[in-house]
Amino acid sequence: MAKYLVLYRGEQSAAEQMAASTPQEVQAEMQAWTDWGGKVGGRMVDFGAPAADTEGVGGSFISGYSIVSADTAEELAEMLGGHPHLAFGSIQTVQLLDVPGA
Repeated sequence: MAKYLVLYRGEQSAAEQMAASTPQEVQAEMQAWTDWGGKVGGRMVDFGAPAADTEGVGGSFISGYSIVSADTAEELAEMLGGHPHLAFGSIQTVQLLDVPGA
């Protein structure tokens, strides 16, 4: 089973996004993330965390990450379908390779 780094990208940093949200919006968003984590289940390797205010190329921010495992690209796509971050930005995935000799 392959591991994938899931990068969450957006037009705002995670800190800006959270600061612009009401406590009720933050609670609803966290519930959506918790629900997504339940959907992923045992395929979740690392739920991840929001990222600091690091701006990328073209004004896009990496606002956080997760690490998940999947057998196929189709399974990964299904896992990420309807992801709560898609309401705020885009998702980029990168397959993680095993370290040779480790």
